[in-house]
Amino acid sequence: MGIVVIGAVFVDIKGYPLSTYIPGGRNAGRVEQVHGGVCRNVAEDIANVELRPTFVSLVDDTGSGQDVIDKLARHKVNTRYIQRMPDGMGTWLAVFNNDGDVCASISKRPDTTPLTGLLKEKGDEIFADCDAIALELDLEKDTVKQVLHYAKKYNKKVFAAISNMSIAMERRDFLQQIDCFVCNQQEAGLLFSDDYDHLSPAAMREVLAANVHSANIPCMVVTMGGQGAVYARTNGESGVVPAKKVDVIDTTGAGDAFFAGTVIGLTYGKNLPASCEIG
Repeated sequence: MGIVVIGAVFVDIKGYPLSTYIPGGRNAGRVEQVHGGVCRNVAEDIANVELRPTFVSLVDDTGSGQDVIDKLARHKVNTRYIQRMPDGMGTWLAVFNNDGDVCASISKRPDTTPLTGLLKEKGDEIFADCDAIALELDLEKDTVKQVLHYAKKYNKKVFAAISNMSIAMERRDFLQQIDCFVCNQQEAGLLFSDDYDHLSPAAMREVLAANVHSANIPCMVVTMGGQGAVYARTNGESGVVPAKKVDVIDTTGAGDAFFAGTVIGLTYGKNLPASCEIG
């Protein structure tokens, strides 16, 4: 089964200005529509490095939903456990500035409740022989519980990311059952009720190490954009991983790609700093 990836599918509608972006003004630009969603992106990213992940999700019972399945299948993602149903996909509307950063967005989440039934029916088949599990933590609570049940039953590692931290904040107990949780600096601030935007990587590492220990979270990685990432475990291990130098075109999915690389490393024998390097 490779790595099993479980999460929602979105349609991303993205607007880019043709000239200097004016907040609150009318901006001429281009608009494009692409397949999105944290774990859909993660499944594709894992497949792009010649691995063969399995994606468990929902799509619309329309041509657009079939397009999602067909594209993933072309990347050699196992799409056997993607269910088609009305309104199975969410929508993410975003406007970008001239630096390729999101300056405004609105998200409409899909109803992912049917995934709970799918896992009850097919869970043993899906998880028994998988290499690890990558999970979107803000799925329905019962879905997350099902995943954690099968992970414990078959002794599989679970790695988690989120698309909406306000939902994940209500599930702190789940974080104690996950092998590694990955989020960005702003999301970490929301989780721990603090503002970390001003912190350097070295300071963020110290804060994260203390918070991971007090919250009894086994492992966390926090991305900091161009400053790299920091990581910490409850056993006291912590560190900073510098960012690679790249030309930024569009930051959409950068965190998802980092998560995919980190999951690949941790699944296939790399230590935490080396896994973050892959991310």
